[in-house]
Amino acid sequence: MHYSPILAGEWTGYQALILDKLYRWGTAAIRMLPNLVVAIIVLVMFWLLARLLRGFANRLVWKVTETAAISGLVASTVYLLVLLMGLFISLNVLRLDKAVTSLLAGAGIIGLALGFAFQDLTANFISGIFITFRKPFAVGHVIETNGFTGTVNNIRLRSTTMITADGLHVIIPNKDIFQKPIINHSLTPLRRITLTFTLPAGERLPEAEKIMLDRVQESKAVMTNRPRTVRFDSIDGGNVKALLCCWVDNEQEGTYEDTVHELIVNVTGALKKAGIL
Repeated sequence: MHYSPILAGEWTGYQALILDKLYRWGTAAIRMLPNLVVAIIVLVMFWLLARLLRGFANRLVWKVTETAAISGLVASTVYLLVLLMGLFISLNVLRLDKAVTSLLAGAGIIGLALGFAFQDLTANFISGIFITFRKPFAVGHVIETNGFTGTVNNIRLRSTTMITADGLHVIIPNKDIFQKPIINHSLTPLRRITLTFTLPAGERLPEAEKIMLDRVQESKAVMTNRPRTVRFDSIDGGNVKALLCCWVDNEQEGTYEDTVHELIVNVTGALKKAGIL
């Protein structure tokens, strides 16, 4: 088979172009070889540093929060940040500045998109972290929030689980807990009982007051070193509203509820027996 001189000349030109390109690439690779070695060393050093800091962060956060989810999250975040820092420095050593800029821009755009897409989820996670560090309540505490009252069963990064007196498991997003008031009954060693009784207006109100205070004095759960009072609050037609107030020790679970029940039964029974109700 015979080739024309023109085709042979073109083929020779292509060969020369390819060989020249390969030569340039090889020369550039040889020149970049020291930078490549340095970049690999930098990356390995940052990888080792990331592992070391991950373990340190995990132990430190665990001592503060005693929550595996939080300590693991913080440790993983530290690990990834140090690795990314090492990657960017390695690319800079290789003079790939444009690649570093593109990576940073891409990471910013992706982070912004994810932030908008999962803003509720992100808010719950951030709220969970704040709740864990601030510790407004702990597992086993009786709290009241978002219209629910119950014992805290579990605290996660996204939500908190409560068990109500009815035995219901209520899962509340941490964002709602963080943004709304919390009443922690377990942190209050003393709790005041306030009961309202409607009595007929008349001359027997002082007698009714004495009967109510006597029933309070008979209760073993009511604290003797705190005020025990009966106040007539308002008049509605022929009736008077009486407020009975006393204090109980709230540290033992169920004391408040049991004492309220006891006082309602005893006071109402005594007032009926005296013919006041």
